Parts: sequence; C-alpha cells; structure tokens
Amino acid sequence: MAQTIRRAIDLIRLTAEHPLTLSEAADVLGVHKSTALRILHTLEDARFVRRTGAGTYVFGSGLIELSELALGSMDLRQFASPHLRALQRQTGHTVHLAQLTGDEIIYVDKVDSPAFDAVKLPSRIGRAVSIHASAVGKVILAHLSREERDRLLSHVTFERHTGTTLADRESLEAELTRVAERGWAVDDGEHDAYVMCVATPIRDSRGQVIAAVSVTAIEVIASLEQLKEKLPLLLETSALISQELGFTSRPSPDPAS
Repeated sequence: MAQTIRRAIDLIRLTAEHPLTLSEAADVLGVHKSTALRILHTLEDARFVRRTGAGTYVFGSGLIELSELALGSMDLRQFASPHLRALQRQTGHTVHLAQLTGDEIIYVDKVDSPAFDAVKLPSRIGRAVSIHASAVGKVILAHLSREERDRLLSHVTFERHTGTTLADRESLEAELTRVAERGWAVDDGEHDAYVMCVATPIRDSRGQVIAAVSVTAIEVIASLEQLKEKLPLLLETSALISQELGFTSRPSPDPAS
C-alpha cells in the first residue's frame, strides 16, 4: 500500500512538471504499463491528473481545488475569529462558523455560550452539518448555483429528524427561495427539536457565498423569535467577515421582512 501511494505521489509531481505519456510513467516508476495505467486511472477519477486529447497526462484541477479549500479554511477562521467572539459577547448565545468544503458543509469554528452548561449543543468543530436541516446549511444552499445545489443535494437523504424537518426536495426548494430573497435562514428545531438557530451568509472576494455564521440557543434559553431579534448583529458580523475576505459590501436585507 505504501509503495502504491508513493508511486501515485511521484506521478502527480511529474504531471505538474510536464505532460506525461503512459510509457514515461511506467519507465519512471519502474512498473509495467498496466500498473501505471491503473494508478493514472485512479488519479484521474479523483481529478488529481487529467488525460489530454493527445493521450498524455497533466496535472488535474482536483489538487488545486483542495489546496484552495485548505487555504480558504485557514484564512476564513483567522479573519472571522474576532468577529465571532464579539458576536457571542453581544448576544450571549453560541456562535457557529460553517464552511462549504467539497460536498459537505463543515463547522470550522464555534464559540460556546456559558448560559446553560447543563445542556451542550451537539455541534462540533470539524463535524459535517445536516445540509437540509440546519440554518447554516440552508443559507449556503440558497445562494449556490443550481448546478452546485444539485451536486450537494445528490448526497442527501431527506430524513425527517423532527416534526419541523423539511423532508423532501420540494419543501426545501420553497424554503431556499425565501432564504435567498430575505438573506438569512432559520432552524426551527429541524434537526434537534430543542435547538433554535438563525444564520446569515459569508461571501468571498468574488461575491460567492462560501460560508455562514449563526447564532444558536436551546429553546429554554431563547425562542426562535428571540434569536431573530439578533439579526441586525448577525448581519453586521457576516458583512464584516465578508469584507475581511475582500467582498465589497452591498445593502443588507431587511431583517424584519
């Protein structure tokens, strides 16, 4: 296994330097063409290499995308951190930062509220979000292209977690239309019945929504309506983080709409 991984790494490096033929790949690795071809096919499936019309192999877009995601994740958390902590102090509630990474939306930061230590929120940094049953998931989905949205939702099983879960694509699409119009999303106990949440989008320098910030509380601490009262602070926070990422501000949606 280790030898196969080493061979794959060597091939990726070589394709980054120049187009590589199958014969060259086999010669460099010291293996039969069939072995080199199997490795190249595996790398091609992952988009780590790409086969050209001339039959050679070149460096693929998959690794570029991975590096951009990794750099984006580090930059996002670094830029967002002081704003998230300020928002937690201002609202008194738990604050989450979630980022679109590949086919998932991942919690990349969390600032806990000390308000109610007896009940801990189930969210964890590094854990994937329920895309269709979370405020951060819905606010990101609502601002994606149709192609990107279809790609993410193709992996989703529309499980009904609670009585308020949007458990089919039609209901979710109707809600995403409303979210896109008003610029924020809610989670009315849709994954965990006792958890309420409001989220707003974060945009990068191109204006694309790549992440979301949310304010979350258990229902005995704050109702959904009470969390909505924090929308001006939440919208301001997401705008500040977006500016840190190079986005030029546009007028914020009306939180009362």
